[in-house]
Amino acid sequence: MSLLRLARILWIGLRFRLYRFVPQFSNGLDDARAVRLRQALEALGPIFVKFGQVLSTRRDLLPPDIADELAKLQDQVPPFDSALAVAEVERALGKPIEKALRDFDRQPVASASVAQVHFATLLDGTEVAVKVLRPGVERAIARDVLLLQTAAGLVEALWADGRRLKPREVVAEFARHLEDELDLVREAANASLLRRNFENSPLLAVPAIHWDYCSRRVMVMERMHGTPISQVDVLRKKSIDIPALARCGVEIFFTQVFRDGFFHADMHPGNIFVTDDGKYVALDFGIMGTLSELDKSYLAQNFVAFFNRDYRRVAQAHLDAGWVPAGTRLDDFEAAIRAVCEPIFARPLKEIYFGKLLLRLFQTSRRFNVEVQPQLVMLQKTLLNIEGLGRELDPDLDLWQTAKPYLERWMSEQVGWRGMLRTLRREAPYWAQTLPTIPRLMHRLLAEERIDGLQATLERLVEENARRNKLLAALLTVAVLALALHLTGLVAR
Repeated sequence: MSLLRLARILWIGLRFRLYRFVPQFSNGLDDARAVRLRQALEALGPIFVKFGQVLSTRRDLLPPDIADELAKLQDQVPPFDSALAVAEVERALGKPIEKALRDFDRQPVASASVAQVHFATLLDGTEVAVKVLRPGVERAIARDVLLLQTAAGLVEALWADGRRLKPREVVAEFARHLEDELDLVREAANASLLRRNFENSPLLAVPAIHWDYCSRRVMVMERMHGTPISQVDVLRKKSIDIPALARCGVEIFFTQVFRDGFFHADMHPGNIFVTDDGKYVALDFGIMGTLSELDKSYLAQNFVAFFNRDYRRVAQAHLDAGWVPAGTRLDDFEAAIRAVCEPIFARPLKEIYFGKLLLRLFQTSRRFNVEVQPQLVMLQKTLLNIEGLGRELDPDLDLWQTAKPYLERWMSEQVGWRGMLRTLRREAPYWAQTLPTIPRLMHRLLAEERIDGLQATLERLVEENARRNKLLAALLTVAVLALALHLTGLVAR
């Protein structure tokens, strides 16, 4: 199956003449190359469309025509037949659509790689958005994931750095998130949690979920109004402060990551609106990232040390986290990190070439055998989205100065007395339940220790008795032999 899929990928590449992107096969400027690339990614399926979505945010890496064309993959993927969407909604609700919805706009408002969205109105007049999975999308994604797994196995087997990069674990992490994205009940739960985390927030709005209308393949949520964040000119006409909007985006991201450990991991421009009063609106919650308290702590230490140019602390944090081998020389690792990071400080985004930076970071990680952390793959992907989005909104944004105060405040809250009080409040219910049981547990432990001690004593006595018995048997044998020899001598006389 993987070989057939690989053959199809090669055939689509030839069909859309993607080889023209290779300089030696190009005959000069190709005006249609961007369109052909977008069409090829659409033909290849959902995973490749998602890859194109990520690329579309990296205008520092792509020519403008390709970036503009790939941006259409964010919400302008060719839609599927609306009759299939209606049938899916009726199947989910168990009744004809007109008995559940006052009206259902058969023209989709957005169409992406996994699902498309239609506007509708509930019987009580509430405006909603109805998200419906594409027919057969599960099979298409399963096929591509199988291909990625095969490729990951080959990378591990044939490339010297394969095991360090953990490609199979990375693919498994990606596949898990894709599986989550194919369950719209799970996506609705993600949206509900994110909405609760940012309840009454002046920065971010999240749609409410209408649970009575949701199923695995259909999700009904509050209709949100706003301007796509990619339409910067329209936002300026609405008197939106674009630099302030960019700074708010950075704060929202770090709040999700470090306060909640739960973040939107598919933040391309097609999933973000802006209200007329400058508030972010998040959409599409199929891919969310999570971080443990340990992950958050090590990441925060790295970020704060990085912003303070304390490269020794960055190196030490990597060692403490076990991301580099224990025998790594700290001073060498510190010098390598400084050589990569120091040139990018005091520069706005428009003067930072992240392609070169990532290449040098990769070379450094390979030299010091830094292990890829699969649980952080979604965070790395989101960082690329955030950086690309920030570049579009405000190329003069000073990312470091914007993020540094927030992270320092977060670290002081975690390490200082506020962090201690918050930990005590969080642990209080556990200790309230556990403390009354401690005397009984100690009694049981002491009893077990006495029993174990008695059992050990008996075992020692048995062993000592066995040794004594063996010694007595040996002595008796020697005595018998001596007596036999003595009697033999008497007889001989």
